[in-house]
Amino acid sequence: MLIIADTSALVAIATCNGLQWLDALFSELQVPNAVYVEAITEGKPQAEKLKLYLVDKVSKTDLSDLVIAAPGMGKGELEAMALYRQRQADRLLIDDLRARKVALFNKIHVIGSVGILLMAKNQGLIPAIKPCLEMIQASEVHLGDSLIAEALQMAGETS
Repeated sequence: MLIIADTSALVAIATCNGLQWLDALFSELQVPNAVYVEAITEGKPQAEKLKLYLVDKVSKTDLSDLVIAAPGMGKGELEAMALYRQRQADRLLIDDLRARKVALFNKIHVIGSVGILLMAKNQGLIPAIKPCLEMIQASEVHLGDSLIAEALQMAGETS
């Protein structure tokens, strides 16, 4: 199963030391060049981890594949959606709510970092998602309270 990733979700997963889960859950992960450049920019959260992890996962992207965009979308998000189409990927790993809505409008199958945590738990890669969610929340990555509550409920980790 091929997954195309955007920066924010990769940062969230790297924050809780989970990049290896992506390799265990998917046969291949690719990012467009714009995502790679954004992820490894000096001073960005998790830049060094992502530079090592993504070194052989960067794909050229043909932006001629039509994706209906919305104002305010970043180049990485647009390239990720185009690469999804170009490579006929199975999932787009993306957290930004606006970008997710655009992706869904374009009939792109999305999953977020929280979905990866749930998959990792279901596959026995981690015993619980709560510690990971706490690490992500303590970082520069923002996850909404309702999303966290729903994820904990789905994982059977509510008190």
